[in-house]
This record gives sequence, structure tokens and C-alpha cells, in this order.
Amino acid sequence: MEKVTLIECPRDAMQGIHDFIPTAIKVDYLNLLLKVGFDVLDFGSFVSPKAIPQLRDTSEVLAQLDLASSKTKLLAIVANQRGAEDACRFNEIAYLGFPFSVSEQFQLRNTNSTREQSLDRVKGIVDLCAKHNKKAVIYLSMAFGNPYEEEWSIAIVLEWASKLKALGVDLMAVSDTIGSSDAQSIHALMGVLVQNLPNTELGVHLHSHPLFWQEKMEAAYAAGVRRFDGAIKGFGGCPMAKDDLVGNMATENIVSFLETKNLVLPLNAELFLQAQQRAVQIMS
Repeated sequence: MEKVTLIECPRDAMQGIHDFIPTAIKVDYLNLLLKVGFDVLDFGSFVSPKAIPQLRDTSEVLAQLDLASSKTKLLAIVANQRGAEDACRFNEIAYLGFPFSVSEQFQLRNTNSTREQSLDRVKGIVDLCAKHNKKAVIYLSMAFGNPYEEEWSIAIVLEWASKLKALGVDLMAVSDTIGSSDAQSIHALMGVLVQNLPNTELGVHLHSHPLFWQEKMEAAYAAGVRRFDGAIKGFGGCPMAKDDLVGNMATENIVSFLETKNLVLPLNAELFLQAQQRAVQIMS
């Protein structure tokens, strides 16, 4: 049976919310998500609390997660070597995610480092992951264009993706950080990356206006993508990108699309519905 990997991203949904969500509420929500049956849960980050104050309690949250009865693997976002070292102290975390931007301006804005400097960070993170039995996930941010009028092309994206591959990265989430993609650009870019980056797991992390989610999913799937990031109810957006946030691809839409392809997803439908209701209560 064809394998599809589904990543739920409550971290992405929560990070842009101004009012601090109490730790106990985060823990309760994440423990519910752990029971639903997602492959991966992007649950928190080890970054400066000045940059993302909402997630300053990630370590405290992690200590209260009930992982004993869940097959879901945990992913945490890091922005530098120190954050990666902090995350590596926790055996419970399986994946370290690092945002590498095709846009120089966004890389500086997001991680306070240039793209070339960030390649060095990626190398350090890859080495740490190998040492601590974890997997690096590199988010190829602004992969479908940027709001800064910087040059963009498929060739530029492939160039940077190839540099990451040369550092030992074999898992990339191609990210539409601001919702600028359309079906044509998704199919074109992912087709080129799939063809030119053999032995690389390529996923998509798409932000989308609710009207366009289906055509975006169809384009990614047709290009060969089988790894999808989503956030329940489409909450979220990158607060470091620009002031006007475009929400994530809604997980429930991803699930419904994949079911039309006759794919069996190991999700508990009742708990998934409860999680959708809980997300609305917490993030609306």
C-alpha cells in the first residue's frame, strides 16, 4: 500500500497568537493530537523566547506529554546550533526542523543569519542529528516566491536545495511561507525537485487561502509528493514573514483529499473531530 506521511503542525498554528496560551492548555491539546494518529507532530520550538514568546514553554510542555501509547513522532523547530543542542537533550524528539530560506531577506529576518551562514548551521544540525539519533528536516522557506521583490525562479530553488543535499540533507519540506503558490507553480517546482534530488524525501508545507487548497493538493500529489504538513482548521501562518498572515493548509482538507485517492490513513476519526473542536476553542 502506498505510504503517505501526515504532519500536524500545532506549533505553526500557535506561534503567531499574541496572547500567551497557558501551558496546561497546550499540554491538553497536544496530548489529544497524540492520540489521533498523525505520523509526526510539530509541537514546539527551541528558539529565543524574544522571537517566539508563545513557545517559550516548550520544554515544560514536553515534560507533560503522554507519549507511551502514541506512535506519533515529535518534531521541534530550531534556528541555530544552541537551539539544536537544547533539543537534542530530549530523547522524545525524533526530528529537528530548520527553516532555510530561498530569500536572503527572510533568512536574516527569521534566523538572523545569511543563507551562506545558514548552510553552516544546517551542517551542524545534520551532524548533531546523526550523533543523537535524530533526523533533520529542512524547511525550504519562500520556495514559491517572496514579498520582498527578491529574484525567484525554479532554478534558484533547485540551486539551494542541491546545496542542502550536498550537506547530507535527505528530508526537505518545500514551503509556501506566504501562500503565493498556485497549482501550476507547485506542480512545476515539485516536479523539478523530485527529478533532480534522488533519494530525497520531499514534502510540502503549504499555506493557502481556503478557496485554493484542493487545486494545490492535486498539483503536489500529481508531482509525486506524499508528505504533507497541515494545521487543523488552517490556523497559523509565519509571523516572521510579513504582517498579513496566510493560514496553513487545513489538515482536515488534506485528509479528505487523500481519502479520495483511496488511501487509508490511521487516524481516529472521533478524536480528530474532537481536536478540530478544541483547536477552534483555543485559537479563534
